[in-house]
Amino acid sequence: MGSRLIEGRILGMRANRFLAALALLAAAAAPVAGAASRAAAPEPAQPFTVQDLVRLDRISEPAVSPDGRRVVYTLRTTDIEANKGRSALWLLETRKRGAPAVRLTDLAANSNSAEWSADGRFVYYLSNRGGSTQVWRVAPGGERPGADALQITNLPLDVGSFHVAPKADRLVVSVEAFVDCSTLACTKQRLDAASHAAAHGVLYDRIFVRHWDAWSDGRRAQLFSIAIDEAGLASGTPVHLTAGIDGDVPSKPFGGRADYAVSPDGLQVAFSVRAVPTGEPWSTNFDIYLVPAGGGTPRNLTADNPAWDGQPAFSPDGSRLAYVATDRPGFEADRFHLVLLDLQTGLKHPLTQNWDRSIGSFAWAHDGKALFATTDHLGQHPLWAIDANTGRAAAITGAGDVEAFSVGAQKIFYTLSSLVSPADLYAVGFSGGKPQQLTQLNRPVLGKRSLGESEQFSFPGWNQDNVFGYVVKPANFKRDQKYPVAFVVHGGPQGSLANVWHWRWNAQSFAGAGYGVVLIDFHGSTGYGQAFTDSISGDWGGKPLEDLKLGLAAALKQFPWLDGDSVCALGGSYGGYMMNWIAGQWPDRFKCLVSHDGIFDNRSMYYSTEELWFPEWENGGPEYLNPAGYAKHNPIDYVARWKTPTLVIHGQLDYRVPDEQGLAVFTALQRLGVPSELLYFPDENHWVLKPANSIQWYESVIAWMNRWTRR
Repeated sequence: MGSRLIEGRILGMRANRFLAALALLAAAAAPVAGAASRAAAPEPAQPFTVQDLVRLDRISEPAVSPDGRRVVYTLRTTDIEANKGRSALWLLETRKRGAPAVRLTDLAANSNSAEWSADGRFVYYLSNRGGSTQVWRVAPGGERPGADALQITNLPLDVGSFHVAPKADRLVVSVEAFVDCSTLACTKQRLDAASHAAAHGVLYDRIFVRHWDAWSDGRRAQLFSIAIDEAGLASGTPVHLTAGIDGDVPSKPFGGRADYAVSPDGLQVAFSVRAVPTGEPWSTNFDIYLVPAGGGTPRNLTADNPAWDGQPAFSPDGSRLAYVATDRPGFEADRFHLVLLDLQTGLKHPLTQNWDRSIGSFAWAHDGKALFATTDHLGQHPLWAIDANTGRAAAITGAGDVEAFSVGAQKIFYTLSSLVSPADLYAVGFSGGKPQQLTQLNRPVLGKRSLGESEQFSFPGWNQDNVFGYVVKPANFKRDQKYPVAFVVHGGPQGSLANVWHWRWNAQSFAGAGYGVVLIDFHGSTGYGQAFTDSISGDWGGKPLEDLKLGLAAALKQFPWLDGDSVCALGGSYGGYMMNWIAGQWPDRFKCLVSHDGIFDNRSMYYSTEELWFPEWENGGPEYLNPAGYAKHNPIDYVARWKTPTLVIHGQLDYRVPDEQGLAVFTALQRLGVPSELLYFPDENHWVLKPANSIQWYESVIAWMNRWTRR
């Protein structure tokens, strides 16, 4: 029933208004670089390649000044020779049309996480310029980048993240420290002693023993408050704000500054933490605490909700606290809705409880009358304005993926990407309208390359539910020619590989290699209502596989230039699981498969992964209590049917899907005599991040696809 309601909502008035605005804004926000390329080149441009991909600049973390006249952002560039990225801060004058961006920090160190002082005089940021990562400060307008920068903190440990208090009289920083150490120096001494010890064994008495790509050494990410003196330097002894709480702030491995906030008067700090006495790997019970900025006993504000409460944000007048919450304990992909907490009365007002979208990130309007938020929505990831009284939401951006945003005095500044363009900086009014593109960061590269056009389509999927997908045309597309197909299956599984520039599964890299790319947002994907997302739990190999079958057939019918006889399927994480499942359930369809970090055996996966809440929700409890749930759609039980040539890829540091899963897939293929290769990365986790490794990944994958689809 829920899925049919979703189809009705898609055809409803709100969706129609959004889709109409989407078409208008898509045209307004079309990548200038691509347009310039088509207009200037009398002959076809060179196709886009992975070498181009790794060299592209990556913008993130926009931070607008209090007066709205300047925006600072982080720009990551790639040093191919050093095989790593470098980040620096850049400043752009927003009211000087055509004004070039100015670099604020030097390139000898990595700098990021810009935050303005309330008076707009300084930009605070993180940098490892002094040998360790500390908080620095710079006054915009200097002639030499970084020359006038001032190091604010000089702690014995790296600073992970920070916020500066509104009066610039205090910093709140996160630092990895031992919970039972009373000082940061204690943690440093203990780490130094361990590094010089002859015995290297580590004794654990509970899990997590490892998480994502790192083994635990007993430290927690903790919050400390540090006073700032008249000279602008951090002074005095750091005050431990999360003392007595055995949890990580920010949460690991992907938490950040949104996990805590300083009140407008600078007197309070709110933070979100999972502080459960036992069972951390199977708990999603995050709570929000309030503590005096100068130190004190944290007070739990959300103890009544056993599910997730996170991203606390004070209203501009400090009277309310906004945060996101879920309703179902143990379900990480539950719908995150906005809640407003009156800090005087303690009353909670669920603001978006009746809106069937899950909040990604959000921020208050300066007048406190609205909040701005991002959500997945019908194959896009737009920005919305939400009325702080009624909860009514209106989209203010259209096509593409709003990756990050910052609320200015009169406009919102945001980074936007799409299937045909990496992110650039844009600005739009609070109620929407025509966006203004402020940067063209990668025009020197993209202006000389041919990119494949993208098109969204829909089809009747499982149970006749409306399902969406995208196709991307090959570079230098010719309508009278047939093209092999890259059929890419997204991970999550509660996610979406839609209108977004993806760095690890980049559609343009496959289009540049001459492939038509097909992407399906199967049942379980986000952005189509929570019932649609919920529908995959307990049915990993059912409805999604049916959608993939129907989606591929629909794409081949709607886009006859796709060569249905030359299709290679590929995916990572859940997408890798689906490759292993397809090998046994749909063995005659594809010329080849690419299985990246995919689950091979649900049973052994349960006992070797780290975040147990995930398999327990998806499979109906622990494996030992519900073995049938883990056996229902288990690739290992259908190995005898495998015959499709498969490239297996895995990272040694992947503790989410441990590498034994990938090695087992390769062993099975080899024993069966199925043509197969294993690409193994000793220095990568669940993702492939290093530039040289990324190039090798794409080159290996495309070579494998070419081998089987171009015979």
